[in-house]
Amino acid sequence: MSIRNLDHLLAPRSVAVFGASARVGSVGATVWRNLRSGGFKGPVYAVNPKHTRLDGEPVVARAADLPAVPDLAVVCTPPASVPGLIADIGSFGTRAAIVMTAGLSAPQRQAALAAARPHLLRLLGPNCLGLMTPRLGLNASFAHTDALVGELAFVSQSGALVTAMLDWAKSRAIGFSHMVSLGEHADVDFGDLLDYLASDPATRAILLYIESVTAPRKFMSAARAAARNKPVIVVKAGRAGHGVQAAASHTGALAGSDIVVDAAIRRAGMLRVDTLQELFMAAQTLARLRDNRSEGLTIMTNGGGGGVMAADAAARAGVTLFDPDAALLAQLDGVLPPTWSRANPIDIIGDAPVERYAATLAALLARPDSGAVLFLHAPTAIVASADIARACVPLASAAAHRVMGCWLGDAAVEQARGIFRAGGIADYATPEDAVRAFSMLVTYRRNQELLLEAPAAGHNGAPDLDAARAVIRTVLGAGREWLNEPEAKAVLQACGVPVARTRVTPPNPNAAVAAAREIGYPVVLKIVSPAITHKSDVGGVRLNLRDEAAVREAAQSMLQRVQAERPDAPIEGIAVQQFVERAMAQELIVGASIDATFGPVLLFGQGGTAVEVIGDRAVALPPLNRVLAAELVSRTRVAKLLAGYRDHPPAHLDAVYDALAAVSQMLVDLPELAELDINPLLADAQGVIALDARIRVRADAPAGAERFAIRPYPAQLSEPIVWRGAPLLLRPIRPEDEAQHLAFIERLDAEDIRMRVFYSRRELPRSELARLTQIDYAREMAFIAERAGADGRPETLGTVRAIADPDNVEAEFAVIVRSDLKGQGLGHLLLDKIVRYARGQGTRALVGVVLRENKAMLALAHECGFTVDAGKPVEPDAVQLILPLAVPDGGAQGAGAPAP
Repeated sequence: MSIRNLDHLLAPRSVAVFGASARVGSVGATVWRNLRSGGFKGPVYAVNPKHTRLDGEPVVARAADLPAVPDLAVVCTPPASVPGLIADIGSFGTRAAIVMTAGLSAPQRQAALAAARPHLLRLLGPNCLGLMTPRLGLNASFAHTDALVGELAFVSQSGALVTAMLDWAKSRAIGFSHMVSLGEHADVDFGDLLDYLASDPATRAILLYIESVTAPRKFMSAARAAARNKPVIVVKAGRAGHGVQAAASHTGALAGSDIVVDAAIRRAGMLRVDTLQELFMAAQTLARLRDNRSEGLTIMTNGGGGGVMAADAAARAGVTLFDPDAALLAQLDGVLPPTWSRANPIDIIGDAPVERYAATLAALLARPDSGAVLFLHAPTAIVASADIARACVPLASAAAHRVMGCWLGDAAVEQARGIFRAGGIADYATPEDAVRAFSMLVTYRRNQELLLEAPAAGHNGAPDLDAARAVIRTVLGAGREWLNEPEAKAVLQACGVPVARTRVTPPNPNAAVAAAREIGYPVVLKIVSPAITHKSDVGGVRLNLRDEAAVREAAQSMLQRVQAERPDAPIEGIAVQQFVERAMAQELIVGASIDATFGPVLLFGQGGTAVEVIGDRAVALPPLNRVLAAELVSRTRVAKLLAGYRDHPPAHLDAVYDALAAVSQMLVDLPELAELDINPLLADAQGVIALDARIRVRADAPAGAERFAIRPYPAQLSEPIVWRGAPLLLRPIRPEDEAQHLAFIERLDAEDIRMRVFYSRRELPRSELARLTQIDYAREMAFIAERAGADGRPETLGTVRAIADPDNVEAEFAVIVRSDLKGQGLGHLLLDKIVRYARGQGTRALVGVVLRENKAMLALAHECGFTVDAGKPVEPDAVQLILPLAVPDGGAQGAGAPAP
């Protein structure tokens, strides 16, 4: 996770081309020509022992002969030469290199990385096209053309797509802040570039073409951080795949599937699109309409056909078309002919003069409940399209976040389209494009909301992990991976998922009858065999048995059929289970599996024996809480049934969400967990209950917190202590603390807030409050001091946080204590806690900016070993404090004081 020396790569002041050549068609010749013809202002050096001059410029034989140390080296030499060359340029002082060379063997690639590492030299590639930074005139690539200057950054694993994108974008006058071809991304990868581009002022949006993700936690942390700052839009190849392979559990079949990639992109707050054209469409839409909060659309058109096409596209995309209310209808009746549609789409009739366009648009924009307005126009001979555009552009520009322009045609509307574009209005070629773009906006905003959710605390109670772990140890100790059904239910029950009462008997009818008598009728019989995964497929399930005779007959016939169907399968017993009669319940499936890239994955959908046929499922990355679980459920069709219909009351949705959160926590607490299916999980107004479950475990612990793509809540860092004779808990902050944290901030004096964050504003926007409580534990830590208040509810007394830079070199800390508790040692406790944490993370130094007048904080920092770092420039009324940490290489950041 590193942005070190990426400025040398993306914004170099000088460049040297190793392997520069005059040979036509060679990479070295093309790169040399592109660098010299692109308008780059810095020196460009040529290195090649076979030449002394190239295009009139001197050529040196090796790095040591260069007149100055170049910021960036471009390597176009044979594979065998690359490791040695990297060692030479690193020793010379260069800190970034683009390795365009293809065909490096695995040992050569590792040797190049090893040569770069001692010098902190960053490598882009190998086997890449190169990069461009158009505003610097930098074209360090062998592309066939350069890029226009703009505010979009494009990062691609495919060099061929970079050249295609260049061609496509240039013909449409679309410019870029950076274009980067990653190649084999041996060093610099998506995570590094996302971190760099997130804070790059020249970049307004980040576009990614991804074929594969390595270092998923690094990628997810960087993506979530970048997506908070600016739009990140992704084309991910491989959506079709080769189909889902058969697996022993329904959820296990998802491992490696594209639906998991979708879940990761959604959780990171990014937007996924399907084509390169949609990349630009989405970028334009998010730039122009990002502040539009509506999920609905009003179509204004001068022709029925265009309106119908837009309405059809909205129906396909699930976009809501707002119905005009009585007040709006009355207003439009005053400006439109009697024959107008009186519905959405709003057809103003083909003979509409300029005034009718302007009046209709004004009426719609005056009503926020009209949502976004799709301004759809087909040219006519009655009035010039350009005249309509001139009349409407002042209205549209004033509300550009709500207006989408669609001028149908080509030459006849070219001028009108240009007028709207010049007014800052998003423009689309077809109604379908416009509606598709609006649906992208809705999806993007929903994804962003996942970064701002504030869930309530879970209600599953404390799990009995000792009981769950004992079952797993027994199974692994017996040389098995699959738990039988009673074992699986025992684990679920221990972890807070309600299960149906179950007893296991020997495989004979008399034993089954005895167990049924103990449980109480009616009951269910199920075969217990380690070789049979889907019991109903071989007649191994019998339902609703209401007396001894029925149980005896069912047990006998079931044993006979299973032995006939699967003579190879050892039968260990019969599971006798309480028959749960819930006529109004929905059958659900809840599952977990391990994805090769993103680690633990959760599944939810409609369950039952036809689960694969129905195909109603959604996937999410853990950790989950109620809000994230609710979002997962909402993406399935069965969610509508759970909400209630006709005589079916709504299901107890919190119980569904808690079951999902419990399985999410199981993946943290039980690292041996490899696959899990609860199918069916019955859900109705009473709650949920698991009727059947499959669990597979592995001794190599494929789950666990370290395998999560998003680091789960680090509960192990909680520390109970005694402060002033009373219990106090120092623990990491969590999303559920939003209301508690707001109450804490409201009890801070305005002067304390000013001392802490250098301004006196007391009100916090919801987004900022969410940012303080929903942190990425992989990069940031915030501890709170918590005790029980007078009403018995927990209250926050103080907080300390540290935000690490992507290289973990420095972490900027900040601490604040409730104003009525200052001077009682609480600040010292919190600061000591964050120092111990940062040292354990390998951070090199803690730093913090403090106002000179904040004598109390300066004294506290001095007591804890901090000194003033006079070498760091800060505001005249402030000082920077630093505490070196006695640790090896590692670290954190310092970019402005974090809020309380």
